[in-house]
Amino acid sequence: MGTKKKKYKGDKYAQKKHQEKGPVKAKKHLGQHFLKDENIAKQIADTLLQKDYKNVIEIGPGTGVLTKYLLLRNSNLVAMDLDTESITYLNETFPLEHPKAFQGEGSFKVIEADFLNFDISTLFGNEQFGITGNFPYNISTQIVFKMLELRDQIPEFSGMFQKEVAQRICSSEGSKAYGILSVLSQAFYVAEYLFTVEADVFDPPPKVQSGVLRLTRKENFKLPCDEQLLYRVVKTAFNQRRKTLRNSLKTFTLSDNLREDTIFDLRPEQLSVEDFIALTKKIADDTL
Repeated sequence: MGTKKKKYKGDKYAQKKHQEKGPVKAKKHLGQHFLKDENIAKQIADTLLQKDYKNVIEIGPGTGVLTKYLLLRNSNLVAMDLDTESITYLNETFPLEHPKAFQGEGSFKVIEADFLNFDISTLFGNEQFGITGNFPYNISTQIVFKMLELRDQIPEFSGMFQKEVAQRICSSEGSKAYGILSVLSQAFYVAEYLFTVEADVFDPPPKVQSGVLRLTRKENFKLPCDEQLLYRVVKTAFNQRRKTLRNSLKTFTLSDNLREDTIFDLRPEQLSVEDFIALTKKIADDTL
């Protein structure tokens, strides 16, 4: 659960000593673009409503601009990063620069780890937790897929993505952006695209706009179909998204009777999430 947040008095000498080490530098190989706009950082922190939980994981805290606003919400916060320089900063300098963030309830723990390969059960056991962050764009879709695997424990997920990826996750059927991420995310969560963020509020600025979204787990997120089969149907269909389902799903062994169903005349972007669930049930129940 992490340790109780220490009370830092912000000793000026110690703070100056730590600051002399220099700020955390963004590293290209980690896909880092540090947010420097305080207002946007606060807005992102506020995207987690935290109605029935206090545990939060922040992925990619960097220089802690979002971290301090999450701490002010009295969260049991785990900041997770692969950057050793960032880890050192958050453990040493950050508490001295932002003592007010450590005066509330909750806890703070910094972990040098890769979220994609980390055993999350070691942090909160079976308790519920939220996830947020300014996600590294090169692994952002992988973060979503990992989150979906852990959905039983994650009532809320929010954060900053490359704008096109955020729009893809939140898009509806009929849209060119609608695809695998859209269907699988929205099968379990209500997706909201919240706001766009311009490149000039980052250091260094990315070459693209960014978008902030929120996924709120549905009250009934247990699907009435084989979930593994749903994943297979959705991924196979969108791998040839310009073809009708009759052609893109040829690898499935289906009866002639089922193949005559009018749903197979459609292309995958024309199917809603509910349509894909219904199709999966038809395929599972099909008998040759």
